[in-house]
Amino acid sequence: MMLVAALLGSLTWTLLEYVIHRFLGHEPKLRPNPFATEHIRHHSEGDYFAPTWKKGLAALGATALLSGPAVWLAGAPLGLAFVAGLIAFYGVYEVLHRREHTHAGFGWYGRWSRRHHFAHHYSDARFNHGVTTPLWDLVFRTYRPVHTIRVPAKFVMPWLKDPATGQVRPEFAQTFTTG
Repeated sequence: MMLVAALLGSLTWTLLEYVIHRFLGHEPKLRPNPFATEHIRHHSEGDYFAPTWKKGLAALGATALLSGPAVWLAGAPLGLAFVAGLIAFYGVYEVLHRREHTHAGFGWYGRWSRRHHFAHHYSDARFNHGVTTPLWDLVFRTYRPVHTIRVPAKFVMPWLKDPATGQVRPEFAQTFTTG
């Protein structure tokens, strides 16, 4: 049962990831807020990420805020397993999101996550808010299939460009263009 509670916490993080990103990051009526300040900078600079200490404080705050109600609802072992799963998957999200910007990635999931996320960044920020999963984009109808993504020249990630030619590496040419 503890594993199930932790998995439910992880799934809950994916919903929070979507809600925080879509509404706190992109809904003008809910700005200004601390998340939007960092998020707008991330969109405008591309390689900017909020400092790790801020993310650590957010995780600590969420743990403090959620632990009491989770323990009250499910008891200490299950409630804390739920919160641990949620916070652990928040950590996975943070690592994945940064790596999408800084590394080429590999495997079907790595290719998918970069296409999905960079379509949000460079095609239309009203869509594809999920970073770790498209689940909530599908549920809330903000999912858009990804075809070719044009990355503006000032945002081209080093892993995307062939250093010898300055062009998109051949292995990414079906998905990305620059300019």
